[in-house]
Amino acid sequence: MEKIKKLRNKFKLYQLDGYIIPKNDEYFSEYVPHHKDNLKYISNFTGSYGIALILKSENILLVDGRYTVQANNQSGSDFKILTLPLCKKDLPKINGKRIGYDPRIFNEGTIKRFKKLLNINFFPITDNLINFSKKKIYSEKKKLNFYLLNKNISGISNLRKLQDIKRYLIKNNYDLIFVTSPENVAWLLNIRGEDSDFSPIPNSRLIMDKKMNIFLFCDLNKINKNLKKKLYFLKLIDIEDLDEFLLRIKNKQFSIDKISCSIFYINLIIKNNLILNKSDPIYYLKSIKNNIEIKNTIKAHEYDGAALTKFIFWVKKNYEKKKITEISAQNKLFEFKKKCKKFKNLSFPTISSTGSNGAIVHYNATNKTNKTLKKGNLYLVDSGGQYYFGTTDVTRTISLGSKNKRIKEIFTRVLQGHLNLTNYKVTEKTTGSELDQIARKNLKKINLDYSHGTGHGVGFFLNVHEGPQSISKFNKIKLKPGMILSNEPGYYKKGEFGLRIENLIFLKKKNNKKKFYNLTYVPIDKSLIIKKLMNKNEIAWLNEYHKIVYTKLKKYMNNEELVLLKQYCSNI
Repeated sequence: MEKIKKLRNKFKLYQLDGYIIPKNDEYFSEYVPHHKDNLKYISNFTGSYGIALILKSENILLVDGRYTVQANNQSGSDFKILTLPLCKKDLPKINGKRIGYDPRIFNEGTIKRFKKLLNINFFPITDNLINFSKKKIYSEKKKLNFYLLNKNISGISNLRKLQDIKRYLIKNNYDLIFVTSPENVAWLLNIRGEDSDFSPIPNSRLIMDKKMNIFLFCDLNKINKNLKKKLYFLKLIDIEDLDEFLLRIKNKQFSIDKISCSIFYINLIIKNNLILNKSDPIYYLKSIKNNIEIKNTIKAHEYDGAALTKFIFWVKKNYEKKKITEISAQNKLFEFKKKCKKFKNLSFPTISSTGSNGAIVHYNATNKTNKTLKKGNLYLVDSGGQYYFGTTDVTRTISLGSKNKRIKEIFTRVLQGHLNLTNYKVTEKTTGSELDQIARKNLKKINLDYSHGTGHGVGFFLNVHEGPQSISKFNKIKLKPGMILSNEPGYYKKGEFGLRIENLIFLKKKNNKKKFYNLTYVPIDKSLIIKKLMNKNEIAWLNEYHKIVYTKLKKYMNNEELVLLKQYCSNI
């Protein structure tokens, strides 16, 4: 590849044996703007996580289990694909090699982890060695201003949130907190922006001290006069001046964020200061939604559920009558979502997959891979929306007249895992790793499993993937009331099919008991269920769920759709 050749031509100048390229940009955003997606540029890989290692004679792409198939399809002709975590036999033989990296787009944790794993020497290079790529700055994005959420949306004022951070600094004897994650700045100030394709985040940084001196660093052109008045309590500084600002700070004790604070910024700080803490408390604070946020999220799910349900009816009605492809289907779903005036954008790229493409967990339909929906297959659609009062994420597997008993058995067991998790008796000690085991239990009875975590945290009109909470094998965060999580067990047979059921749930304490409540209101395809495999409690839960779905969605349906909704929400 010409792009890789150009990169290798720079190795001699910097005395390098290789160069490492992450997915993220300098803001460590999950969804990187097109003009900053260096990983896609160098490898053609479009997944949300991956790291490329370009050596003198070999190209390696490291991904996790969600993306193994996708990476092989998109990059396998030019890259050796390795799945994390690596086994010893998979480790590339690069001991002691000198590998260059851009310290602006790497945090300490990533570099330390790969240094230990691969036994290589990392060499920081502030010049971006792949800046020869064609990078268009989208002018329409530059013109879009930041905006402030009303308290009836956010539930808590920004001044109250800032007081919480002040108390945090005083309690721990930190002089300053450096907030480098844009979504954390957004939550703290109740502001939103248009700097990401799928998350309403304002690219910005914030510094605050114990005396409530607050400095917001951003593109000042995105702060209009009205917003400036509302943010009267802070000082606005151009993002280009941040480096110099940090260098002027001396003899202070910093709290930073180990996730989104780059090695470059850490090096600037420690020239004249101490870093005492590498954990941003905002992650935990924003993970616990207040009552107004939950109320607003429920409303967002009503609108989103209505759009997705209408779409499912449309697919079922038309897939045999006319040609519907993965791409035309996802475009149709987008049309349904856009009809809601409060709909802002998708919360992630829609996964629209049928047949063997369904086995690719984070599949992205292209003109090259685009399949037609055909009778006898499954159709998996994973979609979400950003509404002005909430973020959604839902997956439904739709039968296109499938009569495969094995598929139905697997679907039923996935559903049982989904229900077992929803109905789990949560205690003060319950963690995501505990729930992950519960969701897999029924599948493992027939020696099946899936390669991804069972669920992730979800933001409030922010990132659809949010920590620190998740439902995964290694997550030890204790779950608290107000946390929103996805519940999405599945199964994927390479080259054949994939299926998944996903609802968003939130934890609520009622009568001294913690219980999960559903946020998602979309029928589950009963034609894929083997009733005799389910117990009475599971059947009762499913019937009750469909009653709630019907009650929530009936007002959004026309006469024809209402008939179908009754049918889809009837007792199993």
